[in-house]
Amino acid sequence: MAGSSSKTPRFLLKRKTKSIDSDSAKAKRSLFTTPEPDIEDYGHFFASKNKKVADTFLEKYRSKRGLFVTDVSKTEWCQKQMEFSLFFDDEECNNNNNDDKECFSFVYEGRASGTGKNNTHDQAMKAGIDRHVELRDEVLKPVRVEVKSREDCMALKLVNFINGVNQLLFEGLTRELPIVSFAFEQGIWMVGSIDEVRMHSTDHKSILVETKTRISDTVPSESQKRNGRIQLMCYKYLWDNLVSNPFPLREFYDYFDLEPQRALCEDLKKACCCSGFNAVTLNEVVVCYQTACKMMPRAHDDELVLRYESQRDKSLVLDEDKFAYNYGWLKSEISKCLQFWLQQREASFVAVEDQWKCAYCYFTSVCPAYPHDTTDDDE
Repeated sequence: MAGSSSKTPRFLLKRKTKSIDSDSAKAKRSLFTTPEPDIEDYGHFFASKNKKVADTFLEKYRSKRGLFVTDVSKTEWCQKQMEFSLFFDDEECNNNNNDDKECFSFVYEGRASGTGKNNTHDQAMKAGIDRHVELRDEVLKPVRVEVKSREDCMALKLVNFINGVNQLLFEGLTRELPIVSFAFEQGIWMVGSIDEVRMHSTDHKSILVETKTRISDTVPSESQKRNGRIQLMCYKYLWDNLVSNPFPLREFYDYFDLEPQRALCEDLKKACCCSGFNAVTLNEVVVCYQTACKMMPRAHDDELVLRYESQRDKSLVLDEDKFAYNYGWLKSEISKCLQFWLQQREASFVAVEDQWKCAYCYFTSVCPAYPHDTTDDDE
């Protein structure tokens, strides 16, 4: 299997906890994450695996990785942009036949070389990523590890989750919580990373929080809020599935093509010990993951929080959108999204009132919906 014997650097994160010596001092506890900006990507262990010709976008681009929560929100933002992004990534991967080449959808740095119009947007995206790293580092500390297999990659996510749930239960707050969950009604695996989870002070339910940064000190548009709500509701939906339903072990191993008895790399074995449990195989980590899911408090139905803060002044909260969970609406949006990913319908363009989005798109030069300069150059 391509890439199965290579070593890829990752980071072990330690969650900060109260010190024995001081109530205000902070010590650090183990948690894992990848160094890439988007924790939802499983890296070259999955991207480099030989794949059969797939019939749908879901099979071709998300096989053995799961549908990302951000795939849902980005598809809602503009299906045509999502389609172009998939084609761009596919062509780039084919032109760079390198096991160490990692392929990401919607990676914003260095992607607009052909358009020359999105430097400001690139800078804004980088600033947003940097801000999330700052927020993460308030409660987590990266510690470098090396993973050697796809099983290690998955174990990394699950150990992160286990430590995050423990931190939530004992301290009332955790950040950058990776989640791997089966959407039972849709019959698909979904993965993501929740920005922040807080414990409600009175009813002890979980409050899911998503932080967005804005380059301008303005309140986000309704389209932007709607997109953020879909993302956060997806996390709530996956959280509820983990709390309420048994974790489907056989389907998990089959879909992600994982060997349950595969031994973990030495770094991960040590990290599991530091996290308070012993595990030498992926299956033993999954058993602990199942236990953590049973310990999870239910997520609040009436309070999901979208925070928008200024990139210029990080202390300036431009808007805090608190809203209730609406599964009926979310189910409809996921259904529309899956129609695109299963190629049951052609990718749609943005509505006329949302064409302002095109100013921030990398693919306007090839998009038939975007007005192009038709000036005749012939003399």
